[in-house]
Amino acid sequence: MRILICTAQIPFARGGAELLSEGLRDALRAHGHEAEIVALPFVWTPRPNIIKSALAWRLLDLTQVGGQPVDAIICTKFPAYAARHPRKIVWLVHQHRQAYDWYGTPLSDWGAQPHDAEARPQLQRLDRRTLGEAHKLFAISRNVAARLRRFNQLAATPLYPPSHLAGRLQPGPFDDYILSISRLDAAKRIHLLLEALAQSAAPLRAIIAGRGPALAALQQLAQQLGLADRVRFTGFVNDDTAVELFARCRAVFYAPVDEDYGLATIEAFAAGKPVLTTTDAGGVLEFVQDHVSGLVAAPQPAALAAQLDALADPEFAQRLGANNPDRIAGISWPNVVHSLLAP
Repeated sequence: MRILICTAQIPFARGGAELLSEGLRDALRAHGHEAEIVALPFVWTPRPNIIKSALAWRLLDLTQVGGQPVDAIICTKFPAYAARHPRKIVWLVHQHRQAYDWYGTPLSDWGAQPHDAEARPQLQRLDRRTLGEAHKLFAISRNVAARLRRFNQLAATPLYPPSHLAGRLQPGPFDDYILSISRLDAAKRIHLLLEALAQSAAPLRAIIAGRGPALAALQQLAQQLGLADRVRFTGFVNDDTAVELFARCRAVFYAPVDEDYGLATIEAFAAGKPVLTTTDAGGVLEFVQDHVSGLVAAPQPAALAAQLDALADPEFAQRLGANNPDRIAGISWPNVVHSLLAP
């Protein structure tokens, strides 16, 4: 088949959605299909540009390229799923969360402008129409599917994506550091790890890998909490370094606000490590069970500090992580390709 993967791209930003699209393209090619990524820049301010971004996808003719037919398109996130095709498959990473569950919260500027109350239902109607016309509708997690059902009354089948590091992650020793590896922004709540570390009696360190707008604030917080000698900010790390960091950590901290999915979770599991998370972390909780495959605490520094104290025992951490590779063994690209393209 000739397949186009349609995704929106914020210029100069790169994250899990981009890795997903590239992994899907490579998997489709490995299964004998022709596959290419089509990405349009996403501009969300001022508000009218959001609808224009959706309209840009709507106006494209994706049924053929150079006179040759395109058999299917696979759309991953807003507003790429506004594209038209007789066989439009949606594998939903997320919608424009700022106008959905983040509306009116510190994580979104929606709700602060005069016409937001009018624009929000318009956007939701657009999503219901364009997602509702999909030939097949999947979501990357049960959490994303639940949001779609709640806000748009549409049913999606959960389909978990594998990590691009799949096959490379292996269990290793349980050194004395907690690993955080993600984009550094407010929604990831890495400040909770720092505040918990300051309250914990455990002599653990933290390695914080990644880049993003919250870096300077997190570095300043570490200084204020007296953690300068216990926290290392690595910035962006390449795949080889990431594999090594996962292999040697005591546990992985991953506690975003109602996360869509969370590749760091399954990467930690593949490396046989427990995940420290919170009761409101969303998709992370589809994998992490308290005192079974990780530790789950209230999103408060004191509660997380108590769990860090428990992780002072490396044998306890090892017991929690021992069966985690088996728990995600069914998440694979062959399964994704089969599910997306099955008749």
